[in-house]
This record gives sequence, C-alpha cells and structure tokens, in this order.
Amino acid sequence: MVKPVVFNGCSVGENPLCCFDDLSPEELQIIEENSVEVEYKRGEILCKQGSFASHVMVLKEGLAKIYLENNNDSLILKILPSVNILGLPALVEGNNTFPYSAQTYMPSVVQLIEINAFKSLINNNAHFGYKIISMLAENTVIINGRFFCLTKKQTYGRLADVLICLAQRIYKQDKFPLQLTRKDLAELASMSVESTTRILTKFKDEGLIRVNSEFIEILDIDKLTEISLIG
Repeated sequence: MVKPVVFNGCSVGENPLCCFDDLSPEELQIIEENSVEVEYKRGEILCKQGSFASHVMVLKEGLAKIYLENNNDSLILKILPSVNILGLPALVEGNNTFPYSAQTYMPSVVQLIEINAFKSLINNNAHFGYKIISMLAENTVIINGRFFCLTKKQTYGRLADVLICLAQRIYKQDKFPLQLTRKDLAELASMSVESTTRILTKFKDEGLIRVNSEFIEILDIDKLTEISLIG
C-alpha cells in the first residue's frame, strides 16, 4: 500500500459525492427529475471553456482532465477520477459559462444535472451548500499546488508529482493500469514526450518504478517523494 504523503496533488481527495448524503429523499428526487445520464467515448469533450453552462456534471465512471485553453496552447489544471463533480465554478453568481474545458481520458459515464435545480438545493440545504463550498476551496488548493509545481519544479519533480498523484489519488494503489499515454503524462507534467519517456526510463533503471505497456508500479515511494519535494 502506498504511504500517504504531502505533495502538490493533481486531483481531489476522498469521495466528493458525500455531499449528496445530506439531501433528503425529496431533494434526491429533484436531482433525479432534472438530470440525464450520458456515455462518452475516450477523447470526447465534456464541456468547452466559454460555453454556456446549463448543467453541473457528475463523473460517475471514467477519468477526465480539466484544462485551460488559449489558441493552440492548453494547461491541465487537474484530473478527475470517477465519483467527482465538475462545473462547480459555473455556480458563481453572475457567471453562466464554463471557465475551463473538460475531456475524457477513457470511456466515461456522466450525470448532467440542470444547473438551476442544483442551485436550488444549495439555497435550501445549508449542509449541502457547505460541502459544495468545501469542494470549491479544495479545488483552489489543488490548482495553487499545480501552479507551484509547474513553475518552480524541474522536470524530475514534476513527473514524480504526477506518478504519486496517480497512485494515491486516482487509482489509490501502488500498481495501476497505464490508461494514460506518454503524451497524456507529458501534458500533465508540462514537458515533452521525449523528456517524459527519458525520465520514466531513468526512474525504472533506478528501481523507483516498474513500467510496461499495461501498468506502472511504484516500488520506492520514499525516494519518489524525495524527488518530488526537492523538485
């Protein structure tokens, strides 16, 4: 089992959907009556930066990335495993557009909840609203950590961060399937595919990880954490 450590994570923490536990049967019925479930293929767009936000999305199955776009450039803010909510910034008063784009890394199932119905639950249920605020606050912490990692750490530290995040926050085990391509990993670490491949090979040669075409396994979490902290 991977040891818990402090690092600049790329994803949210445990069970963000626990907020729905605070809803009454009648409120859950409102969700049911104002939502639809949609299946997405790998690489499909869940929402587009600047587009009208008519719904909040619950990623029930799959894996997705949240990113900013500017012409031909993009910056990944975080990655989302299943049982996560996206689109919460669109709840801000006076804002009716998505401030970022989201795209699937793998086939995914998403529940689209009509945004006004979602807002009504926040207005009428203080416990539910508090947990939504907590999620927004956690997202801010994550994104701040990401910016620190990408602007202050060297390539080895950035890739170490990504691998630790995948193990601890996405797959929650030290051996996980290689569902992301080298290009995906490179985008997460903000480096070239060539540099990503070279550093993965070095980590492998030094006995920090085991990697093949199907999985990555972290063998020395302490050393990988040290590389992450040193940057």
